Order: sequence, then structure tokens, then C-alpha cells
Amino acid sequence: MQHNGALAYQQTAKTVETPREREAALLVKAAMSLQRVRDDWENSYPQLSEALTFNRKIWTVFLSSVTRDDSPLPANLRQNIANLGIFVMNETREQLELPNQAKLGSLININRQLAAGLRGTTS
Repeated sequence: MQHNGALAYQQTAKTVETPREREAALLVKAAMSLQRVRDDWENSYPQLSEALTFNRKIWTVFLSSVTRDDSPLPANLRQNIANLGIFVMNETREQLELPNQAKLGSLININRQLAAGLRGTTS
């Protein structure tokens, strides 16, 4: 019974959620996954690849969107997002090749800050 209620809520949330809110939620989800790995490195290290892959998928979509000719975003914003995306992709590749607990912070912070910007908040 509760499961049906939860499913109904999720469906309703999806219909009222704006694309910006959805993007922010995905960024926060990716940041939280990376943070869990960072906080419990010894035990969560096996989940690093999964968390990085999820984050890379999100950023692949962002990069694809901002580099399209029909993107509604201003050129300077598109360029800034593309630059961040390239940085994220490079950091992800480095983490997959040579994992570094401390360096996960940059990916986590970028996701959190962009999510805050999408939501119109400061944190």
C-alpha cells in the first residue's frame, strides 16, 4: 500500500518538476554519491567507478546540450558550462586511472555549486 503511494508521489513530482530542478537534483545525487565514497574511502572505494560513471553521464548530457546550435542559453554561459564539463571529464578520467580521495572534492563542489545556481540558492 505504501509502495503505491510512493510511486504516485514520484509520478506527480516528475510532472511538476522543472527541467532546471531535475538537473539540480541529478547534480546533487551525483555529488552525494561521490561524497559517500570520499567519506568512507576504504569501504566505499569499490563504488567509486559507479559514482564517477553516473556523474560523467550527467555531464555528457550537459555538454551535448550546451554545444548544440539551438541551445537557448547565452553564448558566454554555454562556454562556461562547456569549460566546466571539460574539466569534469578530465578529472573523472584521472580519478578512474589514479583514484585520489582528496581530489574528489572538486567534482563534488562543482556539482553542488551548479545545483545551487540552478535552484537559485547560494549553497
